[in-house]
Amino acid sequence: MAEFQEISKLSALHPKPVGLVLQYGTSGFRTNAKQLDHIMFRMGLLATVRSKKTKATIGVMVTASHNPEEDNGVKLVDPMGEMVTQDWEEHATQLANADQEDLLTALKNIIEKEAINMSQEANVFVGKDTRSSSASLSQAVLDGVSALGGHSKDYGLVTTPQLHYMVCCQNTQGKYGEATVEGYYTKFCQAFIQLTKNTSNRTDDQKHLCLDGANGIGALKVREMESHLKKELQISLNNDGSKGRLNHQCGADYVKVQQKPPTGIQINPGERCCSFDGDADRIVYYYTDSEGTFHLLDGDKMATLISTFLKELLTQAGLDLKIAVVQTAYANGSSTHYLENTMKVLVRCTKTGVKHLHHVAQEFDVGVYFEANGHGTVLFSKAAEEKIQQLAEDTNVNDERKKAALLLRNTINVINQTVGDAISDMLLIEAILAIKGMTIQQWDTIYTDLPNRQLKVKVADRRVIDTTDAERRAVTPAGLQEAIDNLVKKYKQARSFVRPSGTEDVVRVYAEADTQESADALAHEVSLAVYRLAGGVGDEPKPLH
Repeated sequence: MAEFQEISKLSALHPKPVGLVLQYGTSGFRTNAKQLDHIMFRMGLLATVRSKKTKATIGVMVTASHNPEEDNGVKLVDPMGEMVTQDWEEHATQLANADQEDLLTALKNIIEKEAINMSQEANVFVGKDTRSSSASLSQAVLDGVSALGGHSKDYGLVTTPQLHYMVCCQNTQGKYGEATVEGYYTKFCQAFIQLTKNTSNRTDDQKHLCLDGANGIGALKVREMESHLKKELQISLNNDGSKGRLNHQCGADYVKVQQKPPTGIQINPGERCCSFDGDADRIVYYYTDSEGTFHLLDGDKMATLISTFLKELLTQAGLDLKIAVVQTAYANGSSTHYLENTMKVLVRCTKTGVKHLHHVAQEFDVGVYFEANGHGTVLFSKAAEEKIQQLAEDTNVNDERKKAALLLRNTINVINQTVGDAISDMLLIEAILAIKGMTIQQWDTIYTDLPNRQLKVKVADRRVIDTTDAERRAVTPAGLQEAIDNLVKKYKQARSFVRPSGTEDVVRVYAEADTQESADALAHEVSLAVYRLAGGVGDEPKPLH
């Protein structure tokens, strides 16, 4: 087969470093950019084969999200804009790690296993972030696509969620929107303007938002989008990439982990602020109060605001649709308590990782999911969208129901349902705050987070820990869960769980309780139990105080 000879020739230009082994994880492949050229070429091959298999357009995004600037990475996007399936993650890992001389065999194995018709046409969309290494690495992807005779479209600089959106638009023949960056801005900004147009006399202060763009692609795209917002949202853009380094002392991850604003940004008390991560698929909000205390509003707070808003609208519209919030074990206990007991919203807990949350959210008419780190979105079932649309167009319904249905319809259009999207989530939250006439402080006080602490314990082999019940209980090693249960009983409003890291030989410990001292003490005691029962290495964990 001529195309296979072409691959042999081209793959020699993208050689694999000897002995390098990488794993395709939740966020695709990620490592130092210098080690990725061969991976990119091979993911171009894999995306082409995946396109032939699905008879649809596949996306390849070159980014390392919130990692430092010297890193890069790649993720594949499936036909509806979702993440690639588990079995194809395994194909990706096998193809990436095949030695140079075994590449063709590895590729042919996938083609045979998946019974792929190689004469089927293939289409691949490619996007990249602003890292200096992204240009040559995305070219390697395009080389891989052309080596197998696939058609490619290079979108150049886009956010990760924008590429997911393009793929979905293309494969729904434009039903989801127009597969261009311009089409993306038009769809989401028009919906935002429609949502906020009846909000009574918003002042310029209320329309103002301070945004940290993490010196990444999100900053560039917000700049491009601004004119579409017609001054209905007035953004002060910091860390716009003109001088600072990507993700360096800025961005959603920095703000969440350090619990403080990005370096060098002056925030007025009560001013609404948010931070994107490096590829703009995560967002967190924050403010400082009059005492100068920093307050973070993370994924749990966003999920609560959004689900409360949607539940109220569904009730007003008289629509009997099942709404649920999907969380992980890391969700603050206060948020779960508030949703279940005050808002009477169904809460489902699932394993850590966006793809698990997305999957569970699909089981409901309206599924809201956010990880505490600020990655999340809302999914609407086909049936739910149709019912909302019918009600919005029905001339025989009363004004209140109609108004609620129109708000719901515009809310659907402001949400990127393919994946967590910082730009879309920002527009949604800004619209909800405007409609409800709420300040960021009022939003923050819906519930108060329980104090918590996260720690890591180094172990010889993380696989000794096996969990169940959405990672909330440890099955092995013997005696560990019993020890945790006994420690939790010592504190008020307490809970704790442990889970193996997905990437390194450490065990992650989470604890929460009624006071910070108690949460810290519980986290330390659980760490000791892990160290003693799960093969800790190095020094025994020291108390925090």
